[in-house]
Amino acid sequence: MTSPDPARTESSSSSCPTLLAGLSPALRSALVSAFGLFAFTLAFTSLMAFTHGVTRDRIRTAAEQKQMLLIDETLPGLHYDNALLADVIEVEGSGRSRVGKVWRARNGNAPVALVFETYAPDGYGGRIDLVASLDNEGRIGSVRVAAHQETPGLGDYIDPAKDRNKEKPWISQFSKADAASTRWEVKKDGGSFDYLTGATVSARAVTRAVGRAAAWVNKHREALFAAPTGARFNAEQKE
Repeated sequence: MTSPDPARTESSSSSCPTLLAGLSPALRSALVSAFGLFAFTLAFTSLMAFTHGVTRDRIRTAAEQKQMLLIDETLPGLHYDNALLADVIEVEGSGRSRVGKVWRARNGNAPVALVFETYAPDGYGGRIDLVASLDNEGRIGSVRVAAHQETPGLGDYIDPAKDRNKEKPWISQFSKADAASTRWEVKKDGGSFDYLTGATVSARAVTRAVGRAAAWVNKHREALFAAPTGARFNAEQKE
């Protein structure tokens, strides 16, 4: 076995200086800082990606549970056996009715009720998001406020969670209202629904929005049930 040549080994060692040996102290310091920042960024990004992967399913599950609780509140006394959140369609072209998603409740494939999103653009504090149901007889199940910015202690009584009347919240008067024959106005405007004095705007906005959306859903009820799951329901093509 041939021994390594000491002269060649020494020459090789002296020709392989460290990466930073020939740099000025300032440049070496800058490169070390940059490398440290890169390593920190890489580690932080990896940690964030890992955390997102771990929590993503939990966040989605929590959001679905919250949505399901809200939807179930609009279906009092109605039994369904399908996966409601999966049996959904998107509505386009509903005009002033402003109907968004529609979920179909079924029992043994038989239609039970339609749960629909809508909103009032003209609340006192701006947009009021709503969820309501319409049973197979064209009657409202219940209505719930999903989001609003109405004045605390005044107009926010539209939300049963904020209504001081826990025994009979204001919004409960929509239950069993007929989509076709009800006068969808507050009594101040000649309609069927009560309101609180000094906070008419909120009640008026919700009442009109629910009435417009319910009438539209009732008109298209059979077509909405027949549409393929996950489809975009183009209302204008159904007219």
